[in-house]
Amino acid sequence: MKLAVIQLISSPDIAQNLEAIERQLQALRSEHPLAPMLVVLPECCLMFGLNEADIKPFSEPIGDGIMQQGLSRLAQVYQVYLVAGTIALYAPDKRNFAASLLFNPQGEVMAQYNKIHLFDVDVADGIGSYRESDNTHPGQHITVVDTPFGRIGMAVCYDLRFSALFRAMRQAGADIIVVPSAFTKLTGQAHWELLLRARAVENQCYVLASNQGGTHANGRETWGHSMIISPWGEIEQQLTFGEAAISSTLDRQLLQSIRQKMPMISQERFTLAQLEQ
Repeated sequence: MKLAVIQLISSPDIAQNLEAIERQLQALRSEHPLAPMLVVLPECCLMFGLNEADIKPFSEPIGDGIMQQGLSRLAQVYQVYLVAGTIALYAPDKRNFAASLLFNPQGEVMAQYNKIHLFDVDVADGIGSYRESDNTHPGQHITVVDTPFGRIGMAVCYDLRFSALFRAMRQAGADIIVVPSAFTKLTGQAHWELLLRARAVENQCYVLASNQGGTHANGRETWGHSMIISPWGEIEQQLTFGEAAISSTLDRQLLQSIRQKMPMISQERFTLAQLEQ
């Protein structure tokens, strides 16, 4: 079974972004014609607007719309389990959910995760101030779903800084955690690899981190360096900048061995539940 991530430099053009994804899926399938494959796309994979408000007119109801139809088609054509980064889906308060969808090879949505932690920060880069919550409604629930690859936990970008979310997914049985992202160049250079490897080690999970990787139409620079990390915290595959794809082989024996030899979950004595008592 193959684990793969695709790195993009997404634009405000949905059709153009779908074509970019298809090129990378073609390359992956050329390399691995028959292997079962889990593929992760970056955050904002189909719509990287000039600003957050630009995304609103393109948001979709769950189960309908050109973005979901396009991603469903790609999952079917290339026979992959496809984590569709994030797309904007309707939320009840006229904002959008930053929704990560997992499609199966039949093109069906197996799971939806709505990004919980929103990027409301000030960064000393070319943009300066980010207020994701102006247009995005925060999710309220973790998502861990059964697949042939194991149990997959779903997170998005800024979630990476909140370790309790990842611990909750591990306690819910996650074996693989996917992290579609659009980490800025400045924050990515400082913390991207550090946080990803820490989340893999402390939760003894594979981590598949797909990032945007270049300079976008709005001038925003994203860090790239998408990677696949083992449950031991080793980087198995990594990109730098630009659009490309990487893959690795799922090693169930490695996952089980690490957890058996160092049974951290059963040994944990300091938990949020204990603090609340």
